[in-house]
Amino acid sequence: MKYFTKQWYDEMQVSGYLAYHETLEEWQEELAYYIEEGIDYEEANRNNLEDMREDLLKFLPEPFHPYIYDGTIGHGFPPQELRELAKKWELEHEARLEALSDDYSRHYESIKGELPSGAVQLMEQSLHDAEVLSVEKSEGTLAIKLDMSGGFHYFTDILVTFTGVTEAELPDDFAGASWLYNEIYLADGGFDLRVLFDGPMVEVKIKAQDVNIEVLE
Repeated sequence: MKYFTKQWYDEMQVSGYLAYHETLEEWQEELAYYIEEGIDYEEANRNNLEDMREDLLKFLPEPFHPYIYDGTIGHGFPPQELRELAKKWELEHEARLEALSDDYSRHYESIKGELPSGAVQLMEQSLHDAEVLSVEKSEGTLAIKLDMSGGFHYFTDILVTFTGVTEAELPDDFAGASWLYNEIYLADGGFDLRVLFDGPMVEVKIKAQDVNIEVLE
C-alpha cells in the first residue's frame, strides 16, 4: 500500500492517544467514572502507555520523549506545556492526513473511468469495519464473505467475489479480521486492490479483472 499503510494507521492511533480533555472538570468526570466502575485508572494508564510506547517514541518528536518516559503523556489532564506540544503536533498531523487524502482522491478520480463497475462500487460503498466470515480460493477466483452489520453500507452479510485473479496475498487463517481501509490501482487490464485489515494487522493485495458484490439475505 502506498497511501493507507500500517504506518499511517499506527500514527493515527498515536493521534488518538493525545486526545486530552479540554477542561479539568471533564477530566474529573472521567476519574469519577473509573471509580464508579471499580477500574484502577493508574494501572489502566500504565498498561495503555506500555502498549503505545514504541509508536509514541517512533512518531512523536524528541520534545515529547521525557513525557513518554515519565508517563506524563498518558495523563488525562497533563501540564500545559505538553498540551501545547500535542496541539501543535496534531495540527501538523491533520495537515499531512489531508494532503495524503487529497493526493489519493486525485489518483482515484484519474483512474475511475477505467475501472470495472464492480470495483467502483467496492471503492465508493465503503467496506470499512466489515468482518471477514470466510475466504474461498479457486483457480482465478477469490470469494470473501463479509459481515457488514457493523459497517456503513449493506448492513448484512455480503459476498465479494473477485474473478480473473492473478495474484492474491492474504493470510490462510483470516476469519474474524476487520476491513479497515483500501486503495486501488490499474493493473494488467484489471485492477490492483490493496486493503489494510486488523486482527491480524495485515496489508492484503488482490490483482483481478473484475469483482462482484452480492448481498446475502
